[in-house]
Formats: sequence, structure tokens, C-alpha cells
Amino acid sequence: MGDEPEKNGILFEDIFDVLEVNPKNKSSVQFKNVSRLVARGVTFEMDLVIDIQSEIFPMKAKDRFTMALASTLDMEGKPDDGTYNQSGEPTLLDKFDYGMHGKVFKYEYEGEHRIAIYASYGGLLMKLVGDQRNLNNIDLDSRIYCLIKRAEKE
Repeated sequence: MGDEPEKNGILFEDIFDVLEVNPKNKSSVQFKNVSRLVARGVTFEMDLVIDIQSEIFPMKAKDRFTMALASTLDMEGKPDDGTYNQSGEPTLLDKFDYGMHGKVFKYEYEGEHRIAIYASYGGLLMKLVGDQRNLNNIDLDSRIYCLIKRAEKE
């Protein structure tokens, strides 16, 4: 990705393969219709654990999806003002099937070049672990969008 955010506000993007849904140790998921996905990134070999609203966006093991983390939904990457845009203009969300807005609340170093980023989307949690070079545009305490769409299986 590099040191500067992309023009369209996307900070990270990769394709993930779902390895497991609702592993036995999903103790923090306390919401009805929420599934915890354990997935592995195809390009950057990131490890992902993420909670999603399974009634809206059902997933199962061996499914594949694209996930993007973005700083804004503006197509040109302009920062948003924190309020819902009711203009009807196209946004990044239009290119995805499922979206959440949340905050990065924790960074954890896991070795020399590996980092874990934790985010909460209204209580739905995400942990993304991998090479810190691929995550250097995501700051602690930043507000981010998690955008997901189904991907074709190879």
C-alpha cells in the first residue's frame, strides 16, 4: 500500500478465505445473529477474525470475500464529517455488499514485523494480524469503515 492513503480513501484491501465460522472459543460474541469468521488473506497472508451480522450477510467455511478498510466513503477520498451522507451521491459502500463503521482501539506487536490491529464496530470486533508494512496507514484511535463483498471462488 505504501505510506500514503490511496486517493479513494482505502487504507487496506485483500481477498480472504473463510477457514472457520463460530470457532469454539468465540466467547466475546454476545449478540443474536452474529457470526465470528476466522479467515486468511490471499495476497498479504493476513489473519483475520471478524464478527459480522449473519442474518444480513451470511458466510460459511470456504466462502471467499474481499474486505477493504477505508477512512471515508467518499469516492474521491475526501474526509467525511462524521454524519450520514443523505445526498444520494455514489459512495464506496455502493461497491460492497456489507459495511460497518467503527474505531481502532488497540495495536499489538506480535514479533519483529507483525502487528495486530483491533477495531470495534458497535461491539462487533475485528482483529487483523499481519506484516505491519501492509497496515501502516491505519492509526490507533482512527475511525474506519469495514467494507465487505463476496468474491468468486477460484
